[in-house]
Amino acid sequence: MQRISVVAVLVTTGLITLSLVAATSSRLWAQSGSPNPLSGELKQLYLFTRINLMRAAEKMPEADYGFKPAPAVKTFGEEVAHAAEFQSLICGAAKGEQVPNPAAGKTSKADLITALKASSDYCDAVYDSMTDATLGQTVKLIGRDFSKQGALYFNAMHNNETYGTMVPYMRMRNILPPSSEPRGAAQKQ
Repeated sequence: MQRISVVAVLVTTGLITLSLVAATSSRLWAQSGSPNPLSGELKQLYLFTRINLMRAAEKMPEADYGFKPAPAVKTFGEEVAHAAEFQSLICGAAKGEQVPNPAAGKTSKADLITALKASSDYCDAVYDSMTDATLGQTVKLIGRDFSKQGALYFNAMHNNETYGTMVPYMRMRNILPPSSEPRGAAQKQ
């Protein structure tokens, strides 16, 4: 029962965070007069999740990459690998490419951070290439048809979900998660 409560809190927190970021991004893009407010908002949402994932991966000590709070869950390092794999899978689908998993077979902190950075850099280019006109194009992802917009929102949501999974691992190791740091403490990646 306690596990269900933790999951419910994480999902609720993630949804609230996504809503706040999306609302803020919408206002910022509308104010700037961007010719692509939808794709701009989508990119801002993604960047927020990308920064949290990367900073969490960097903050966790190498010795804790093998930590898992229960036998049936992934280690922290496996969560980082999972984020890299799915970013590549989803952004590759949005671009119409099959991208190899950059984290395959990797277990060290340095290798997993390199894999996460590679998947993030790949996704950066995909988000940068989007315009409001291209967001409606259909792509195949996990055996289904998605709009590019839907696939890329799914990526941002999945990033946030994975980050939400990493947060309790960090808390159990007395490490302050990036999203809980005082304002101004976060540095752009």
